[in-house]
Amino acid sequence: MISEAAGERCGWCGTDPLYVDYHDHEWGRVERDSTALFAKLCLDGFQAGLAWITILRKREAFFAGFADFDPHVIAEWGEPEVQRLLADAGIVRHRGKIEATIGNARAWQELEARPGGFSEFIWSAVDGVPVTNRYTELSQVPATDPRTDELSKRLKKAGFRFCGPTIVYAFAQATGLFNDHLITCPAHAECAQQ
Repeated sequence: MISEAAGERCGWCGTDPLYVDYHDHEWGRVERDSTALFAKLCLDGFQAGLAWITILRKREAFFAGFADFDPHVIAEWGEPEVQRLLADAGIVRHRGKIEATIGNARAWQELEARPGGFSEFIWSAVDGVPVTNRYTELSQVPATDPRTDELSKRLKKAGFRFCGPTIVYAFAQATGLFNDHLITCPAHAECAQQ
């Protein structure tokens, strides 16, 4: 847990214990596991139009409903699973996002079968090396970046949906492609050492 005495935590997480824990232990940490990256990209797609805390509060139900985001399982789904998920009050019940997740699982399988797999496909946006930014204020942190704009286009070309530039940049921040913790936040130095 990040100590308040060690520095000022990024203000975007507020004081909600769930959000603080996410900030302190997950956001900005390098993730290279292909299946974990798939899950995070799908959850970021579900966030479209909503606050991340909404998804965070429903994350456990999402993992239960979506077979732990195993893309090999999800790729086989069809209308019965869509109907089951539309009836699941524990998740965001949006047909387009549910159907996109199924299609994304199929697209993931194709990319995963290539040399380097899905992880290398994602990390190639930053040449495999995390980008450490040095922002001092939240207002300096961008909503997009040319590198993730290009990644968004590549994902769409590969068959992914709900992966626009803003979603993909948020995904890249969360999975450590970009270290956008403020330099006053203790997590900045922790993430920079990964």
